[in-house]
Amino acid sequence: MEEKNLHLRVKYLQPNMEPLCYVAGKSDWIDLRIAQTVSMKAGEFRLLPLGVAIALPRGYEAHIVPRSSTFKNFGIIQTNHMGVVDESYCGDGDQWYMPAYALRDTVIEAGSRICQFRIMRHQPSLIFEAVDSLGWPDRGGIGSTGTK
Repeated sequence: MEEKNLHLRVKYLQPNMEPLCYVAGKSDWIDLRIAQTVSMKAGEFRLLPLGVAIALPRGYEAHIVPRSSTFKNFGIIQTNHMGVVDESYCGDGDQWYMPAYALRDTVIEAGSRICQFRIMRHQPSLIFEAVDSLGWPDRGGIGSTGTK
């Protein structure tokens, strides 16, 4: 049976931060905002503070990815492409960050929405079985279905 609502305890680490919320009717991902104004030069790496510490429920993890407009608006990419925060990262000082690399000079104003997250259940325990054959035909390799 799936839970309908999970309660997350959130500590806002900067005054006057926008509360976390859904973008009504658009997605079940939650936008995260940068906590302070940051200037970056092309080629610079920074951990961008998101201004929140969150206690996730036991058995869950958060997946953090850039918003679709982040590169267009700010010229940054998330260096690990997807961040994972597990439920043990839950202390008052365990601020969430977005590791970012600037491809152009940029200024990101405090409160700008730069990434988003959702929480997921941990995967079940896996048992790996070595076999001589998987029992299915090969599909033809990477890119075998063509481009159109």
